[in-house]
Amino acid sequence: MTTAAAEVVRLLRVRGETLAIAESLTGGLVAAQVTGTPGASKAFRGSVTAYATDLKQKLLGVDGARLAECGAVDPEVALQMAAGVRDALGADWGIATTGVAGPEPQDGKSVGTVYVAVRGPVGSGKVAALRLNGDRAEIRMESVRSVLAMLLEQLVGEQSGNARAQDTEENGGT
Repeated sequence: MTTAAAEVVRLLRVRGETLAIAESLTGGLVAAQVTGTPGASKAFRGSVTAYATDLKQKLLGVDGARLAECGAVDPEVALQMAAGVRDALGADWGIATTGVAGPEPQDGKSVGTVYVAVRGPVGSGKVAALRLNGDRAEIRMESVRSVLAMLLEQLVGEQSGNARAQDTEENGGT
């Protein structure tokens, strides 16, 4: 059975594209999944674990006013983290995780509130709001699974969209 990380690495390699990862609550678990895949060095640029809120601004370029107003657990912060790591590490794709794994709420957000984001070479990006149950470890692992699945969905969607476009051209636009 192919894992999401292995499939992400495979598709990135086929496409000749690269990935950068920004992590908060997952603390490096997403990068560990990706780098645990043989051949990851051909597609993985690196990661930033910006656990502290101020590092999200300093290292990833997240808007300080947004952080002050909404806190680090916010959909726009997740998108800015994904865009920031993509730009900072010179990758085609950026993904990000931010949220509350527990045991206490943070910034007025309950345990299990998580945002995962993908920023690709084209478009404004995509963010998903998750409401996860379980203990700290389960919330973190589900966040890893969710962000990789989201990236995989984007990669497969773009690939099938490109295949359809090529098929249409080959068949005279029908």
